[in-house]
Amino acid sequence: MNRTRLLTTMALFVAIGTVGAQLLWFPTGIAKAYPVQHAVNVMAAVILGPIPAVIIAFVIGLLRNLLGLGTILAFPGGMIGALFAGYFYRWTKKKALAATGEIIGTGVIGSLLSVPIANIVLGQSAGALAFVPGFIVSSCTGAILGVFVLSRIKQHTLVPNNIQS
Repeated sequence: MNRTRLLTTMALFVAIGTVGAQLLWFPTGIAKAYPVQHAVNVMAAVILGPIPAVIIAFVIGLLRNLLGLGTILAFPGGMIGALFAGYFYRWTKKKALAATGEIIGTGVIGSLLSVPIANIVLGQSAGALAFVPGFIVSSCTGAILGVFVLSRIKQHTLVPNNIQS
């Protein structure tokens, strides 16, 4: 695959994740759930692989923060979820396990990493139980949405699955 097509596909995912996050969100305790981010993570992980998926998650988090549309908590959940989704898919070639990787990466590990970040950067002294339920609800909703979209598109029309990352 050529680099232009890869970068264009990545830019498309970034645009969908950045704009979509503002169109579909819901409150989950002290955080907000952005399922479009998780859907993009799963789709990018399956189509492009783990490293491009992590880069996409980082850029979406960065843009949302620069635009004042998100918090720093977008980074640990989004990037770890994308990484896990990408590797789970790479190891198994099963979209459902890419979704599982997103849920474990974001819902469990990302939410636990958000606790010290929220304490240090945001000055919130919330415990792990304040983040875990919201992150799990958000990542489950988005992962299901991502698998649904992937099941409805023809894989060969997007990007070949032979990208090395």
